[in-house]
Amino acid sequence: MTDFDFMNLAIEQAKISASELEVPVGAVIVRNGEVISVGRNRREIRKNALAHAEIEAIDLACKKLGGWRLWECEMFVTLEPCPMCTGAIINSRIRRLVFGASDYKAGSCGSVVNLFDLPYNHKPEVVSGFMQEECACLLTDFFADLRKRKSTKTKEQPETD
Repeated sequence: MTDFDFMNLAIEQAKISASELEVPVGAVIVRNGEVISVGRNRREIRKNALAHAEIEAIDLACKKLGGWRLWECEMFVTLEPCPMCTGAIINSRIRRLVFGASDYKAGSCGSVVNLFDLPYNHKPEVVSGFMQEECACLLTDFFADLRKRKSTKTKEQPETD
């Protein structure tokens, strides 16, 4: 499998999130060309600020591999990780991060800040903007649909005197 295949798997996870009315973010962790775990955004469903795609994928990978060091692993994620997820990538020692769309509100791998530039004990290889258009379209389409739903819902509410 190629980087395109792995990012397409992350996109599939993001589409599942969107179908659940979650912000569409998907993540895949790979070791030696084999998918170890997948994750998707589930903050609304779980009512939990920690339920990010990257955190879910890291948690599952650690459980599957029986340890917290993921130094042989690569992560593919549709959206640039936030500070929490970037910290988890550093702490889990993921060797390579590939992300699609930049996040100009919370991205911590170069957009708002680059936590990998700080003197932490681990710095993964980073590939940014991989399949960026496909990943960004997921988010653009999701938020356009969400605005449309809210607009329709507002119009459908009965008038009160």
